Amino acid sequence: MIFRTFVTNFKRYRMEKLLHYIWKHRILPLKALQTTDGQDVEIVDVGLLNPNAGPDFFNAKVRIGQTMWAGNIEIHLKSSDWYRHGHDTDEAYNNVILHVANIVDATVVTQSGKDIPQLQLDIPAGMAQSYEQLQGTEDYPRCYKIIPEIDTFTAHSWMDTLLCERMQERSTLVLHRLQELNGNWEGALFVTLARNFGFGINGDAFETWAKRIPLDKIGKHRDELFQIEAIFLGTAGLLEESENNTDEYEKKLQKEYTYQQRLFALPSPMNKAQWKYLRLRPQNFPHIRLAELAWMYHKGRTNLSTLLDAVQKDKPLDALYATLDATTSDYWTSHIMFGKECARKQLSLSRQTKQLLIINTVMPVLYAYAVTHNNEPLRERLLDILRQLPAENNYILRQWRNCGLEATTAADSQSLIQLKRMYCDRADCLRCKFGYEFLKRKS
Repeated sequence: MIFRTFVTNFKRYRMEKLLHYIWKHRILPLKALQTTDGQDVEIVDVGLLNPNAGPDFFNAKVRIGQTMWAGNIEIHLKSSDWYRHGHDTDEAYNNVILHVANIVDATVVTQSGKDIPQLQLDIPAGMAQSYEQLQGTEDYPRCYKIIPEIDTFTAHSWMDTLLCERMQERSTLVLHRLQELNGNWEGALFVTLARNFGFGINGDAFETWAKRIPLDKIGKHRDELFQIEAIFLGTAGLLEESENNTDEYEKKLQKEYTYQQRLFALPSPMNKAQWKYLRLRPQNFPHIRLAELAWMYHKGRTNLSTLLDAVQKDKPLDALYATLDATTSDYWTSHIMFGKECARKQLSLSRQTKQLLIINTVMPVLYAYAVTHNNEPLRERLLDILRQLPAENNYILRQWRNCGLEATTAADSQSLIQLKRMYCDRADCLRCKFGYEFLKRKS
């Protein structure tokens, strides 16, 4: 019974959203519009969709009879929903000038006692059927049947919008880190870079670790790679202080870390159990990645100014690849963990790894910097760099490729990732241009 009620309410919610969509896009009947009491209605401006609490559309303009009204619009599947949602006791709805409903089964009155004119608005049968088809299919993406039919201009226009959404969303995460670090851009960059050095599996652990590193204190020692490596590995909890420890390099690092911890009042080490190794290739082991980060920090490759200079070069991608060309101290050329020798075939970051770091670290951080500093040329330059980078290769992009939408650049792939996560996964077809094309063509 509870499940059946939930399903019924969810279907009502979906159809009400479709009614919002019909109003927003002026998908209106060809016949003259009239209120339920017979007054002519002319919709001059449908208003602005309100994504928050309050009336559904703000600042609409509607002529009812001989009078032009400016105010808010509220839309329900049934008129009686006005009372079910408590709008009759909410003063936020006193400025509603027109109530739109698919089924008019009650008069509506505001908290101030005013009767609201009502417009009965039909949902076209073909559109309702197409929408239910979109929402009900288990295929992904839901609109795959019409994607090959969409013209290139429409597809690229929508993907440009998605790219800007994606960059804005990712830069917002950077700005949250910036706020946590009291406006320290170097710290926000370091934490973002460290998280992406975890490449998903160890991302949380790397971010936790990076937030424990006091960059303001250890900066004076960045010229000494050994000291930085000791602080980085020690803070990560990867240095064993034990009589059974036979690795001489680890013992030296542990001794150095103990000294630096006292000198700088460093936080206690992380629990090494936070680090994951299962299904990781040796070059992705935390020891190796931390050693690479130590080398990058030692060489000044984690400075915001270094990245800003790189993207302003004549060949920004070449400059970024060079900046992210990380290696390690000599010990890690023949070890993957302390005491575990293994000659590493790859002694620096691969080109594919650098591309991922550019996409996931450099672009979001610099985009956030450009937005906060109102630097539009920098923002546009970053988008151009994404259009020069090759696309990632992951299951999301392979799914899009299978239905006829190929990502050739990182700008394309970031757009399609945004489309899946923020629209397809949420079944938010009514905000998607591809969903719009589906409804338009199928109806």
